[in-house]
Amino acid sequence: MVSNEPEEKAGDGLFQLMLEAESVLTQLLTLNSPAPSDSIVQKLSAHEIQDMQHHVMPDEHPRDLTSVLQQAMTVFDNRMRLNHPNCFSYMPACPSSLAHLGDLLTSLCNVNAVSWDVSSGPSAVEKAMIAWLGAQLGLPESVGGCFVSGGSMANMAAIIAARDEILHPTQRRDAVIYISDQTHISILKALHMTGFMEYQVHKMPTDDEFRIDVDVLQRTINADRKSGLVPFLLVASCGSTNTGSIDPLHALADIARDEGLWLHVDGAYGASIALSDKHRYLVDGISRADSVSWDGHKWLFQTYGCGIVLTRHVGSLLRSFAVDAEYINSVSAPQGNTNFYNLGPELSRPARAMSLWLTVKTLGRRRMGEMIDQGFLLAHTADHNIRQYKNWTIAAPTVASIVVFRYAPRGLGEEDLDALNKAISQRLLAENVASILTTKIRGRTTLRMCTMNPLARTETIEDLIFQVDKLAQSEHHKIFPKIAKVPHTLCQECPGIEVFEDVH
Repeated sequence: MVSNEPEEKAGDGLFQLMLEAESVLTQLLTLNSPAPSDSIVQKLSAHEIQDMQHHVMPDEHPRDLTSVLQQAMTVFDNRMRLNHPNCFSYMPACPSSLAHLGDLLTSLCNVNAVSWDVSSGPSAVEKAMIAWLGAQLGLPESVGGCFVSGGSMANMAAIIAARDEILHPTQRRDAVIYISDQTHISILKALHMTGFMEYQVHKMPTDDEFRIDVDVLQRTINADRKSGLVPFLLVASCGSTNTGSIDPLHALADIARDEGLWLHVDGAYGASIALSDKHRYLVDGISRADSVSWDGHKWLFQTYGCGIVLTRHVGSLLRSFAVDAEYINSVSAPQGNTNFYNLGPELSRPARAMSLWLTVKTLGRRRMGEMIDQGFLLAHTADHNIRQYKNWTIAAPTVASIVVFRYAPRGLGEEDLDALNKAISQRLLAENVASILTTKIRGRTTLRMCTMNPLARTETIEDLIFQVDKLAQSEHHKIFPKIAKVPHTLCQECPGIEVFEDVH
């Protein structure tokens, strides 16, 4: 009689592995649905960093998959949960479950979206998405573009296209770029990487609404021309990172047209507003841009790695990025199409367009716009509620889904207020109330909320602002116990003795 013991043991092992895989999958599926009571952030200490680096180092010998996966889960536990209902720190919103599914499909198929011969399907989707996104912004049918890793790479690709189309190589030394004091740092980084010097970047002041001062800009361009310089690039913000401000796009487009400048709109954050029926008027004028950067992982509810660069004419990108080599010169694109390695800085790259396509195709443009509208509603709810409490100021107009506000009780100097607002932010996070970090507005420390999670509700915001005010009062008393009370009246029964009233 032949024993079935080996087969039985093998079957038992397979069954056990399946159970373990199901357990891991269950954990993975719950990663992106944190409850309000869950930790918003978990960080390694300096000692824990060294310890983890030691333990994650690969070994000479194999380890079982289950233990390695469990170690990976521990690694990912140490992060800020950007999709936590009380996390308002950064622009990336809570990615939709459709984006996760799109990422999974993209990873499993592992397509190299470099050219049509190896990626005809995903390349067709990418071309369709570029046309669709361009149409949402009102760009002409001649629009060209590609998906890149993010807004930083999109900005750099656009700057390269602008440089190569506007400037003769001999003019690069005298070229001038115009930005505002609210322009994203990725623009400066891209300019540095593309060979421009700091003295070539002229930073314009902004008005009370944190929009570039058009009059100062025009005077500066005139002065630069008289000095023999070569103005060539104007960068507009469509949703600044600090305040959400949107530059006067039509006015800037007029200047760019009259002065022969390339107008690049950094719409990494705010270009998504074009999908909203209620608020798309805010981005009116973006259709006149020569190039636009856009981040799907900011306000299109995608995971990281979904950036888009668009140019008014596809030839602008071809001029800068088209290349050839012996091993690819036989790879021709179908008539009327272009291999995507000729439209951007990368060669091998994943099919980044698929996840966004899956999301928009399933939800539709209108539903996506409503999800964006929710961010507006949450921000204006926060703004309204903050104004109901004493000692709070709104540091900049709330335009889109960013609210900047400052706790400013009487009796403290500006530097003390800076320290107090920083302490409030730190304590909010330490007590797991909310992740509301700080920024600088006109040199002063303020709190900053990004309300981009479409799953958040207005009642959550109302309760949160109440808690923020309560904690701010507590922190004020703790740090400045003497200053936290001010003279109110003289006691009627005891002349000369002051009665103090809590400033709150």
